[in-house]
Amino acid sequence: MRWAVAETGDGGARLCPLGPDGRPAGPVETEPSTVAAIRARPLVERWVWRSTPEIYRSLLAAGVRVDRCYDVQAAESLLIGYEEGQSGQPRSLAAAWARLHNLPVPPDAPLRAADTQPSLFESATAPLPPGVDEFDALLAVYAGQLARTARTEHPDRMRLLLAAESAGMLVATEMSRAGIPWRADIHRELLDGMLGERFAGGEPRRMAELADEVSRAFGGVRVRADLPNEIVKAFARAGIVLSSTRKWELERVDHPAVAPLLAYKSLYRVYTAHGWSWLDQWVHGGRFRPEYLPGGTVTGRWTTNGGGALQIPKVIRQAIRADPGWTLVVADADQMEPRILAAVSRDPGLMDVASRSDDLYADLAARGLGGDRSEAKLALLGAIYGQTSGDALTHMAALRRRYPRAVAYVDDAADAGAEGRLVRTWLGRTCTPLSAIPEHDLAGFTGTPAARARGRFTRNFVVQGSAADWALLVLAGLRHTLFHAGLRAELVFFQHDEVIVHCPVEEAAAVAKAIATAADTAGRIAFGPTPVRFPFTTAVVDCYGDAK
Repeated sequence: MRWAVAETGDGGARLCPLGPDGRPAGPVETEPSTVAAIRARPLVERWVWRSTPEIYRSLLAAGVRVDRCYDVQAAESLLIGYEEGQSGQPRSLAAAWARLHNLPVPPDAPLRAADTQPSLFESATAPLPPGVDEFDALLAVYAGQLARTARTEHPDRMRLLLAAESAGMLVATEMSRAGIPWRADIHRELLDGMLGERFAGGEPRRMAELADEVSRAFGGVRVRADLPNEIVKAFARAGIVLSSTRKWELERVDHPAVAPLLAYKSLYRVYTAHGWSWLDQWVHGGRFRPEYLPGGTVTGRWTTNGGGALQIPKVIRQAIRADPGWTLVVADADQMEPRILAAVSRDPGLMDVASRSDDLYADLAARGLGGDRSEAKLALLGAIYGQTSGDALTHMAALRRRYPRAVAYVDDAADAGAEGRLVRTWLGRTCTPLSAIPEHDLAGFTGTPAARARGRFTRNFVVQGSAADWALLVLAGLRHTLFHAGLRAELVFFQHDEVIVHCPVEEAAAVAKAIATAADTAGRIAFGPTPVRFPFTTAVVDCYGDAK
């Protein structure tokens, strides 16, 4: 049985059981708080509420966890994206209620800046119109969303996507509360070793030395190594034309400033993104607690609100250490996107390869793609990402002959994108159509460089987005197992195709098995009966930096 719950203005809660149509299936009850309401009903299968980040934090703080939820705000985002192809539109309960009643849609409250631990802050909420009760609005919107879901092309897939996105919201909130185990003392040692002493009002010693080397290489003229425009002008004075100071462009230049400049840029990224200030701001009580934003990109991949959790430099990962007596189970999905392509395209040949080998690229190479693993990888990823020139083009003809349905699947997505049409993942996450982007004129769009660029994006979107949807189901399955197996293990990190579980040493084997099971189950649930395997490479380590 599902129950709906909403907070009242005085801090209490209203709730009731729901029928299959999303409407009340019993009397509306009241409780002193949402915490009391949910704690008193441990057998409820799924809670329907406004927004997980706004509600679940207080539950966790009170020691209350829920197994499943339905996040109306997350569902609204996916449904409005599906119906109108306009991802990023207002998705609050107030916005959903307005759409239901054909009223002007209010904007969402602006996302607050997460300056430190998210548990210390409350998100703003877009208000409902005067006189509209939140619980009544919740019931009406939820029933309306169930009806809208039933009208989609593949209702079962959309229901699965909504459930997966809601599960991702629970995981994200729990991970933010648990935090990533972080040794601040080791982090400081790493910074001291790389950057050297700190000076008031200036750069650390090693960065200052490298900046001086850069200036000397340009004849002693003072050049600010942290300002790209100054670097480009300095190279121009030396007769070298650069369009940027990106690493790949600098590496092609023969000049004595290049080596110290690249070294400076590497240290600068660490200093500004994960230096001493970041450490003081974000790491408290031995934990780094970022605020994860599930579905933060149009493909469904997660982002974070501050903290840079998804861009931790490899050297800084040495500071991520398990607690005494505990360990880190670090799992990476192997060749995820090609396996997803095999599953969604139903290409017999590619499914056969994805069912037999842990090293898909080596198997592809042995089956006629040049015999070289790196070339086979380049060819297949080129098909997915739209790299159809140079080395990737060499094996494209063979790829089309051997795996025609797989290549046709991404070709069709590219064509749809280039023509400005809707493109969806396997479960129904939708890429914004060109008609929803005001600055583009659809009539003059086809055949332009912008159209081709959009085609390359949508070619990848159907694979990367479907992979993101599958990964949500992996997280949901893993969380469910950890939740019900009586383990002390905790999910502490997730990034695209990688998950980290922090657990007692004696639970590591059970956690690794749970991850493998969750991956296979997610593949079966998402894509139906296919022979495609979704293996993970799993490392059990004390230090995250040792996992790769």
